[in-house]
Amino acid sequence: MPLARLCAAALLGLMAPLATSALARDDGRYANSPLKPWFESLHSEYGQCCSDADGYVVADVDWESDKGRYRVHLDDEWVVVPDGAVITEPNKIGRTMVWKHYIDGHPRVRCFMPGSMT
Repeated sequence: MPLARLCAAALLGLMAPLATSALARDDGRYANSPLKPWFESLHSEYGQCCSDADGYVVADVDWESDKGRYRVHLDDEWVVVPDGAVITEPNKIGRTMVWKHYIDGHPRVRCFMPGSMT
């Protein structure tokens, strides 16, 4: 599966405002996006965000911060975001993003980029 397909949901955040968590796959329409290289460069301590995990835009009601720790609501579960999964560089799209994977059928966070909570 091409890297662009795996990062499509993240790029979708640039193209359409979303009210809830959503997933989309790249069908080539984001190939010329000026932020495509930036999305592809994002990484956490767990690796490159777009390497084998889909990015989701997260609605403000589906994530929270308490004393510098984050939690995100994924697949009907509140999941604690590991410190190493937090992307600390400036968020160029302003929307909260999460890249998840699964362990034993439960969602886990590979990368988390907090948004502005506006």
